[in-house]
Amino acid sequence: MSDASFARPRGESFEYAGATVELIEATTVLAAARVNPVDLLRHAVWPAPVRRVDLSVSSAERGADGPVHVFSAAVSTADEPLSKERIRALVLGNDPVGVLLAKRIEQGDPIATRIVDGVGAAAAAAYRKLGLDKPAQPVADRRAETIADAVVGLQAGVTYDESGTVVRLTAEVARDEVTPAHLQAFVGLTLQTVIELAGPDSIKGRRYVISREQLPQTPATTQTVTLDMVGGLTEVVAELRQIAVSFRHPEAMARWGARRPQGLLMYGPPGTGKTMLSRALANEIGADFREIRTPEILDKWLGGSERNIKQIFRDARRYRVPTLMLFDEFDSIVSYAGVGGDAASQALNAVAGIFKQEMNDLIEENPNVIVVATTNFPHRVDDSLIRSGRFDVKISVPKPDEASRAEIFRKMIQGLIGAHEQPGFTMFADDLNLQALAHASHGMTGADIKEVLRRVQLTKAMQDARTGGNVSPISQDELLASVRELLGPR
Repeated sequence: MSDASFARPRGESFEYAGATVELIEATTVLAAARVNPVDLLRHAVWPAPVRRVDLSVSSAERGADGPVHVFSAAVSTADEPLSKERIRALVLGNDPVGVLLAKRIEQGDPIATRIVDGVGAAAAAAYRKLGLDKPAQPVADRRAETIADAVVGLQAGVTYDESGTVVRLTAEVARDEVTPAHLQAFVGLTLQTVIELAGPDSIKGRRYVISREQLPQTPATTQTVTLDMVGGLTEVVAELRQIAVSFRHPEAMARWGARRPQGLLMYGPPGTGKTMLSRALANEIGADFREIRTPEILDKWLGGSERNIKQIFRDARRYRVPTLMLFDEFDSIVSYAGVGGDAASQALNAVAGIFKQEMNDLIEENPNVIVVATTNFPHRVDDSLIRSGRFDVKISVPKPDEASRAEIFRKMIQGLIGAHEQPGFTMFADDLNLQALAHASHGMTGADIKEVLRRVQLTKAMQDARTGGNVSPISQDELLASVRELLGPR
């Protein structure tokens, strides 16, 4: 097997109380935790009454005792307080009107979203006033204690928060002594806590993946994409993480009199993932995602475009939850500002002028909002529109180089494996050579690579349909053939 064949994550499986636990690249997780905290178990489904389990590994200095690895877990039985989903559930209900509005919101209908979120803000205020946002049914009324794993001798302290709905586990191991066995033991102690809350057979038959990059159990969509899923674009992702940190910590910004970026412009060739990155940034922040499309602004009737852009920003000033506003294909809304004397050009100039005014003080009037604009043609956007103060950060999203293409192949294939492989069904061969795929796909974008995989998947599915099964996994040769087909003659 080639040293470049790294598509399928390498892991070890073990059984715990009837559940299958897969520990992916534990050594890599521990190494990464020396630099930054590593979150695990982000997309797992838990038995009632457990709602959420957060598991992480980090590093700390303990003076004379030296550096340690810190294992932390929080097992919660409480709903996330006043989340977007909870508020909308309160407003929508299960009646026919609620179902219809929910479908329209899912389809991106801006009017339905505006109606429900407006009512939801009022509902949230009433919810808090009535004290209904306070957690109920504490998990326990117990003092701090210690639990231990007898195999490796790992001891974890157990505490309960004031509400009684969260159990916290913490364990430390000297950095020079820590091994994957310690991580496995801590996972076991965390699952034991879940069992104590949910019952002895509560996790039987379930599967949990412990991974630095959590493999999706369902196919990733633009709604669920995170920065961890982005292949390549290391510098771009790092900058977006910085923006997310500044958004999530307004108290630190205020302490230093700093202002986080109000606007972000991403530009680059088509298919490089600008819209996907915008969605990933919203998910990293924990923000609602509001995409403003050209037809929502430009209107053939006199004065209509100006009214539309004013209404969009009027709504933005009323958002009471973190919201990322995306102006996709920004140049089509405000292109060539100041150029041309016909009616269409005048309308664009008017929209651009209003956009400038609205962006001047948006962050001061509503710090919950961040604006992202994307364009394939930055030269078509007037410099005054995107000057600092309006768009403080400008990021070029280039076509991926060879190393980035290998990473894109790896992430996409891992996602497909996590979503579709199951016992008895192997989707991809074990000997894929990602470097060879990256070399062969010179000039391709992330969207092109996605299309390469789609074509091979379709071919395999058609073979399966015709033969009734017994189809071999996707091979290196089949992927290379798909790459050549998409590139065409040169």
